[in-house]
Amino acid sequence: MSSPKPSTIRVGRRYRANRLDGPYDAVVIGSGIGGLTTAACMSKLGKKVAVFEQHYTAGGFTHSYDRNGYEWDVGVHYIGDVGADHTLTKRLFDHITDGQLKWAPMDSHFDRIFIGDRHVDLVAGPDQFKAELLKAFPNEEQAIDTYLIYLKKVAKAMPGLVIGKVLPDLAAGPLRKLVNRAAPSFLNRPTREVLEGLTSNQDLIAVLTGQWGDNGLPPAESSFIIHALIARHYLYGGYYPIGGASEMAKTIIPVVQQSGGEVFTYADVTGILIEKGKAVGVRMADGEEVRAPLVISNAGVFNTFNKLLPDSAPHRDYYQQKLTTVERSMASNCLYIGLQDTAENLKLPKTNYWIYPGPDYEKHVSDFMVKPEDTDIPLTYISFPSAKDPSFAERYPGRATIEIVAPGPYEWYESWADKTWGKRGEDYEALKEAYAQRLLAKLYEKFPHLEGKVDYYELSTPLSTDYFCRYSKGEIYGLNHTPSRFEQDWLKPKTRIPGLYLTGQDVMTCGVAGAMIGGLLATVAVSGLKGLPLAKKMFVG
Repeated sequence: MSSPKPSTIRVGRRYRANRLDGPYDAVVIGSGIGGLTTAACMSKLGKKVAVFEQHYTAGGFTHSYDRNGYEWDVGVHYIGDVGADHTLTKRLFDHITDGQLKWAPMDSHFDRIFIGDRHVDLVAGPDQFKAELLKAFPNEEQAIDTYLIYLKKVAKAMPGLVIGKVLPDLAAGPLRKLVNRAAPSFLNRPTREVLEGLTSNQDLIAVLTGQWGDNGLPPAESSFIIHALIARHYLYGGYYPIGGASEMAKTIIPVVQQSGGEVFTYADVTGILIEKGKAVGVRMADGEEVRAPLVISNAGVFNTFNKLLPDSAPHRDYYQQKLTTVERSMASNCLYIGLQDTAENLKLPKTNYWIYPGPDYEKHVSDFMVKPEDTDIPLTYISFPSAKDPSFAERYPGRATIEIVAPGPYEWYESWADKTWGKRGEDYEALKEAYAQRLLAKLYEKFPHLEGKVDYYELSTPLSTDYFCRYSKGEIYGLNHTPSRFEQDWLKPKTRIPGLYLTGQDVMTCGVAGAMIGGLLATVAVSGLKGLPLAKKMFVG
């Protein structure tokens, strides 16, 4: 396949030094949803914020792209907790978009988990969720009931963990002890360990953990915290932004602009300016220095402390050591598919498909990493964005799209990392094509009527993730959500360097909602007492 043409969906204002309109109260590095959330929340507090995005469009993993007459999202496959106005996720979205972002519900059977030849659906609503599971596992009512209680207990424990992220160290330490004392014993245990304490039925465990691709770690490795947060997030169903994922940035940017701020694209930050031990601004790729009393990084902790912070910065050695305590999350391949017919005619569902060879997720992953060519793909996720978005048929008449995500280790593609995007050579394209065909075969297994109807497809690799989103190993969820990660008290908005703050998914958890909460916490951390009413409004209602 030839190299595709660049996208036509561009959100944000193209950077030029003469377009800067300082002074700014803060600069934000990166326009992922965490950075945009912080910028919009600060704008609501009257602060003038400049957001710098190195990509040609704003949004980070929430951006969309248009190619060959089709549009796909790159990371917003579905969102939970936006079906009712009282939820934190919905309140926060409404706050940062002035209520302009609208949602369409997916099918009530929003996730279908395939374990070998059988499948079980995850259904919206706790009662319906339980009823569907009991159809498949009639002897496991007690385990299912206890599992739902566990999800509630994790949700109840989270406010203490969240508050600890923004309190001063002297107060955070005692609070952490209180939280740990009050927290359930299973809170930060490995997910599989917790569930095996409830049931010995491995198929039930596999179904309950069938969304593990939403955090990138199989259940034996992930903390039960992240599992419970994701499961609880989708307990009332999945939703999709009307107009596509790019509507997120489109509706947030006007709020950033309300206080004079702006979101710049093609705006490559190459370093954080440190003077007299404080962060005082950023240096752009064109040499321009943009100064502000607050620098807020949405670039992730590895980029922030390894690439952007100068060697002479205070506490750099401290953060270099701390980076050894966390790991980068999984990398993936994504196959973007276009079909010349409507989602309705093609009978594409508003349900996500999670396809696994069997219930032993860890073994399947391990075997695949050793012999990828000879082993079944351990996780295949299929999403149907054109079916989920009711505006798609109007915007792209007679077209439909599908996305397939599967593991794709960075090491497979590392030898091409120094080559230019779109010009990495025939060997690279052949490797991509071989994997694309395997993913198409997975699609045709479940939807045989689609064979012969695919008009266009292209595979992205971890090198694409690095090129567009600056995650150098292709990690899509920032940091691995292991139990150890949740014990790291340095993962919080306020750094040891005065004036430098963190936002996004490395602050709290991965995913759109997790990164947004990281953005909210960053706002509270930089705003002090002025941010407390905002925190109360979001967390209490």
